[in-house]
Amino acid sequence: MPQVSSLGFLATIILVVYFLSIAIYVLREYERGVVFRLGRLIPVKGPGIVIIIPIIDRLVRISLRTVTIEVPAQDVVTKDNVSVKVSAVVYFRVVDPNKSVTEIEDFNYATSQISQTTLRSVLGQSNLDDLLAKRDELNSQLEKIIDEQTEPWGVEVAHVEVKNVDLPLEMQRAIARQAEAERERRAKIIHAKGEHQAAEELSNAAAIIRTEPIALQLRYLQTLVEMATESKATLLAPIPLPMDIITPFMEAYKKGTK
Repeated sequence: MPQVSSLGFLATIILVVYFLSIAIYVLREYERGVVFRLGRLIPVKGPGIVIIIPIIDRLVRISLRTVTIEVPAQDVVTKDNVSVKVSAVVYFRVVDPNKSVTEIEDFNYATSQISQTTLRSVLGQSNLDDLLAKRDELNSQLEKIIDEQTEPWGVEVAHVEVKNVDLPLEMQRAIARQAEAERERRAKIIHAKGEHQAAEELSNAAAIIRTEPIALQLRYLQTLVEMATESKATLLAPIPLPMDIITPFMEAYKKGTK
């Protein structure tokens, strides 16, 4: 009899420990417990120690941390009929644990599928230039659309980022040629502007020399000095005469011709 009594006491201890292990939960700061009591939803539990009634209650752990999912590369045909492969990254988190359990079976899988379909739909309505140059606007549009669809599930989309855009080889070459032509166009415009500015400066210089003839003589002498210092060859040039010496002869010549 004492042996049977000790076995019964040990079985009772084991049973109590088992019930305590399934009745007591410790939820971390970022976790919440969605509890169903006899199938009916009761207020969310946690964080900290949560005690439930075994067999009667069932607890589902829900993490409130931000989750990152990578949207696989999708084949997208843009508005201007260019076929590209586009992948993206979606950041979301649960803001209503009750809805994330009762309104959707698997919110992670559902959010991933919604992201893929929305990515193909939105990018298919955009031109290739917008896809490459207006990435921020497309990210905001994707985030808004996906968030509207996941809101009934208690899921909030924090950010959507288009990750990679893979272009066909022919399109890459066409874009390279387009960029090269654009650089050549800018170079020609800059060169034309330089010629225009140089012509304006020459015109201003000519106006100054017209009022001061001695300036042309000084410029001629300066040019000779520069050519002599830069070149090792012998330079033969006429010796310039001062304009104040030549001017009286030129005026006398003009009077004689009249």
